[in-house]
Amino acid sequence: MANSAPLRIKICGITRLEQAQAIAGLDVAGWRVSTLGFICVAQSPRYISADRIQEIISKLPDEIQTIGVFANAEVEAIAAVVGQTGLSGVQLHGEETLEFCEQLRQRLPQIKLIKAFRIRTTANLDQVRDYEAVVNTLLLDAYHPDAYGGTGQTLDWSSLTRFAPTQPWLLAGGLNPNNIAQALAEVSPAGIDLSSGVERSPGDKDLSKVSALLQALADTP
Repeated sequence: MANSAPLRIKICGITRLEQAQAIAGLDVAGWRVSTLGFICVAQSPRYISADRIQEIISKLPDEIQTIGVFANAEVEAIAAVVGQTGLSGVQLHGEETLEFCEQLRQRLPQIKLIKAFRIRTTANLDQVRDYEAVVNTLLLDAYHPDAYGGTGQTLDWSSLTRFAPTQPWLLAGGLNPNNIAQALAEVSPAGIDLSSGVERSPGDKDLSKVSALLQALADTP
């Protein structure tokens, strides 16, 4: 795949410093991971504390974007984590309203705001479009009744072929080195978001899988 308009590559669910540094340093034929995500949801098997996030971010290259993932948290709780850690962005992965997103943007005008949506049917895409004016980036994930993300389930990519929002959007949900070429042949997101597809177990990233992902992107026509 030609890298003239770089695809944003986000690896989410980071829990270990050495893995974060290794992923940030990978370069396969010019393809690199641009963003690391940290799960700030206590119920998640990939949860990481603000103290650990702060430590990891302090030892990453400046060009790496860092995103904190929250679900149905309070504005001030999110602001406290961002203030302590130096996160460059926030991803909202719960049932946050338009009003909540507006409040968070007013409270944290300096951060990039991503709103994630679990897509169950094509009708859910209408709701996504409502958020374009209040966030920087949209993220489409697979629906799961009991989990907000990292489930390994894929979206019906063919249902997204006409999805063309005014804001950039990221494709998530069950992506891995073996299916990324097929996904990008069907849809054209601004970026991709992977978690379980490059893991040995929740929160334990497999560097060989991340390298394989970058190689698959480099090999895609």
